[in-house]
Amino acid sequence: MESDKIFIDIRTSELTLMQVLKEIKRIQDENPDYEIFLDGDAHAIAGRIRVRRDQ
Repeated sequence: MESDKIFIDIRTSELTLMQVLKEIKRIQDENPDYEIFLDGDAHAIAGRIRVRRDQ
């Protein structure tokens, strides 16, 4: 399984909240196969490959 991908490191980013939200939308649009989320432990906007569960 692939490890999480860091898209934005919040600790070093100078983006405003509005800019971060716009970047999350852009990242989601460019990476539809990823789940994008705030990783509190890594202090980052991260993503991981979506796992398909066949029913």
